[in-house]
Amino acid sequence: MSETLRIGNHVFHSRLFTGTGKYADFPTMKEALLASGSEIVTVAVRRLDLSAKGEESLLHWIPEGMKLLPNTAGCFTADDAIRTCRLARELWGSDLVKLEVLADQKTLLPDVVETLKAAEVLVKEGFTVLPYTTDDAVVARKLEDVGCAAVMPLGAPIGSGLGVRNPYNLMILREQVKVPVLVDAGVGTASDVAIAMELGCDAVLLNTAIACAKEPVRMARAMKAACEAGRDAYLAGRIPKKLYGSASSPIEGTISGAR
Repeated sequence: MSETLRIGNHVFHSRLFTGTGKYADFPTMKEALLASGSEIVTVAVRRLDLSAKGEESLLHWIPEGMKLLPNTAGCFTADDAIRTCRLARELWGSDLVKLEVLADQKTLLPDVVETLKAAEVLVKEGFTVLPYTTDDAVVARKLEDVGCAAVMPLGAPIGSGLGVRNPYNLMILREQVKVPVLVDAGVGTASDVAIAMELGCDAVLLNTAIACAKEPVRMARAMKAACEAGRDAYLAGRIPKKLYGSASSPIEGTISGAR
């Protein structure tokens, strides 16, 4: 798509962000990432085997030209998340980080208090922070106020595949913040991506829905198409919803000469 997405000083043409976890093998992961058309891929810093070399390393299989988005998956405190981001910057020299501070192991919901605390520190240290958060517009505004370059509200719990559970919260959140809104977590299939984009969200980040599909590469292609279609539909402007029917070929108001 010709339209671009700007997050901080980073510019993207694709609005589909992807991940690297849960794939059956690295070759499948690479093929799926290529099929998705994504320009950026998340890597869980705490779960990366830095001792692995060559084809044994996950990083070896990241397609050339894809931007890394280090994330703090597995962190449950602000301090842990901050240390992980600093490590990522030392490793790859990137200011771009996905901030994820979880509340507990069972739900994997974000701890918004710890997230805000970490975000404030990281922004002051020059990071471009993309925080995983709830679909609460008040929290999103607070994250924007401390300087986050985007907000990433969940569609549903991580890995649940439930899709967008509360579209109305996302619509309110979208109206309340000026930074890009990226739906993160909960996507199960292509229609979930289309819905998120039709609501006016700026991008979608997903992983499990592709990696754990029966055919990951085919699903990656579907997600790419859904992301583009959803964005086009949002920009085109849908017709109003009506309680009763309305003839698609009315006698009055037709194009001149048509019957």
